[in-house]
Amino acid sequence: MNLIVSKEYFSENVVKLEIEAPRIAKARRAGHFVIVRVGENGERIPLTIAGSDTSRGTITLVVQRMGVSSRKLTDLNVGDSVTDVVGPLGQATKIEKVGTVLCCGGGVGVAPLLPIIEAHKAAGNRVVSVIAGRTKDLVILEEQVRRSSDELIIMTDDGSYGQKGLITEGMEQAIAKEKIDEAVIIGPAIMMKFAAQTTRKHNIPSIVSLNTIMVDGTGMCGACRVTVGGKTKFVCVDGPEFDAHEVDFDQMMMRLSGYKAEEQAALKDFSEQQQKNN
Repeated sequence: MNLIVSKEYFSENVVKLEIEAPRIAKARRAGHFVIVRVGENGERIPLTIAGSDTSRGTITLVVQRMGVSSRKLTDLNVGDSVTDVVGPLGQATKIEKVGTVLCCGGGVGVAPLLPIIEAHKAAGNRVVSVIAGRTKDLVILEEQVRRSSDELIIMTDDGSYGQKGLITEGMEQAIAKEKIDEAVIIGPAIMMKFAAQTTRKHNIPSIVSLNTIMVDGTGMCGACRVTVGGKTKFVCVDGPEFDAHEVDFDQMMMRLSGYKAEEQAALKDFSEQQQKNN
C-alpha cells in the first residue's frame, strides 16, 4: 500500500497526487513511468512520473479523470492508500548537453514533460518551453515549468490565457527567434502529430512520449504496439519515447479509439452505481 500525502486539483478533471514510494522516488529518472492499481481487482494504469522528492520519499502523479480507473484513483483522498505502485518502468529520457531544447507540452502532457525540462536545464541546455491548453484552466504546472525554462510561451485555444492559438503557433515563434537543436513533444496524439510535422519542416531532431497508449506496462498484452520507422515497437518496454518523425500517428490514433465503446459503457455503469450509492 502507498499512502497519498497530498492532493491538489488543477481543474475539475485534472488532479495532482503525491504518493509515498521511497524506492521509486530514489531510482526514477526523467521519462520513467509507474503502474498504479486501485483495489485488488483494479485495472493497471500506466502513469508517467511528474516529479519526486527523495527527502519525503514521494513521487508526484498528475491524473486526468477520464475513465473508471482514473476516477477511482482521483476519488482517493489524503490518508488513503493506493493498492499498488510499481516502477520505475520504461526507458529514461536521453539527456545530453546539445544547446537549445524546445520543450512542448499540451494539456496533461505538461506533467511528464516537466522532469524532462528540469533535466535538460540541469545538463546545461538552454530550454525554451511552449505549453498549451484549450482554456486557461487546462494550463498546468506553469510556475514549475517557468523555473526551469529560459523562455516560456503559453498558448490557449480560446485566448483566455497567454496567446490565442495552437501549440504549433507558439513553436513557430520560438523556432523563428533562434536555432533549436532538439525538441521534446508530449501531449494528446493529434497534438504530437502536428507538432512533429512542424519540427520536421525545420529539420529539428524531435522525440515524443507515447505513454497514452499503454495498458499493461510490461509488454505482455501487446496493446501498446506502434509503428516507428516501419517497425513494430512496444511503447512500455521500447519507449515510451521515440523519434517523432518516425511514428505512424494515424495508426496510433486509430488504435487509441479501439475500445472507446467499451470504455464509455464501463463509465456509464460506474456513474450509475455511484449515484445509487449516494
